[in-house]
Amino acid sequence: MNRTLQAAPFAAALAAALAAGPIGSTGAFAAPAAKPAPAAASPTSAIAPAPDLAYGAYQRQDYKTAMSEAKKRLANNPGDAAAMGLIGQLYLEGAGVARDARVAMDWFRRAADAGSDSSAYLYGAALLQGTGGATDRARARAYLEKAAANNYGAALHLLGEMALENQGKPSDFAKAAAYFKRASDAGDADASYALAVLYKNGKGVEKDMRQAGEYYRRAAERDLPAGQVEYAIMLFNGVGMERDRASAIALLRKAAAQDNPVAQNRLAHIYADGLGVEVNPQEAREWRDRANDAGLKDPSLDYLNNISVEKKPAPQAPTAPAPASAAAKPATLDSSAFDNPATAPRPLQPPAKK
Repeated sequence: MNRTLQAAPFAAALAAALAAGPIGSTGAFAAPAAKPAPAAASPTSAIAPAPDLAYGAYQRQDYKTAMSEAKKRLANNPGDAAAMGLIGQLYLEGAGVARDARVAMDWFRRAADAGSDSSAYLYGAALLQGTGGATDRARARAYLEKAAANNYGAALHLLGEMALENQGKPSDFAKAAAYFKRASDAGDADASYALAVLYKNGKGVEKDMRQAGEYYRRAAERDLPAGQVEYAIMLFNGVGMERDRASAIALLRKAAAQDNPVAQNRLAHIYADGLGVEVNPQEAREWRDRANDAGLKDPSLDYLNNISVEKKPAPQAPTAPAPASAAAKPATLDSSAFDNPATAPRPLQPPAKK
């Protein structure tokens, strides 16, 4: 979702779907569920389900065998949606066959018509983008709704994006929020983030920072770096939740390790100013440079270039005895880039997902 709540980039949604990979527990396509073993004659005997030879071959990158086994499955069961989806993926990737997006999308359509929610989502996203054929928004919506009827999270999220884009008309925030809520409940990280943004800005829902924090938390726990950044900032400030700077810094480091430049920039400020940590200009400069390399320039950190002879003064120590550790610095130390909008590092808008 465009993090400033503007038109939805459907190409990004499709790219994410295609990058997710084929059938499997974490890919865009769910592996066919094993049928229950037949009733055993005795408690000590059971018959294991037959192995999925097509999927196993794909995992081994034996694509020709994967295609052959998938076609055997279709010969035995013309309605095998998982086999159709795998064939579509092979054509989409050009794995063992010549790459052909049009043929791939035809297979995804057939799989969707046979009951595959993941293929219905992918085919709908392709129709929005015009991949493998002409753009067809109405048909795209029909296939996305087909998957959404079974609470397929990615389809619900994309329908929410469509409500925001709304064909150039004013965004339907309330409709988008309803789709994002269902998608988040189905486990979709992007939808959790999107709904948090709506709650934070009071768009389509009543403004509620606690709810914003809850959905940023969901996005963060689902390993979305942008969600980790936004949840960390709320934790750091104690906005909508109890302040917890140690956890906030840990989350920022997690997002920064995934090359999120906003997290890297925030860590640079934290270590430069000693916010919940010991002042560490060297580490501050390292994080600043990584953010700079990713395109996030922050002139307020330029003084770190002269780090050997000039250091930004650390905050004045409290009059009470110093705490045992830097992490225990008093919560009254709030004159940071996070707490003061006038000095906050740019960009102030929630970051684009990376």
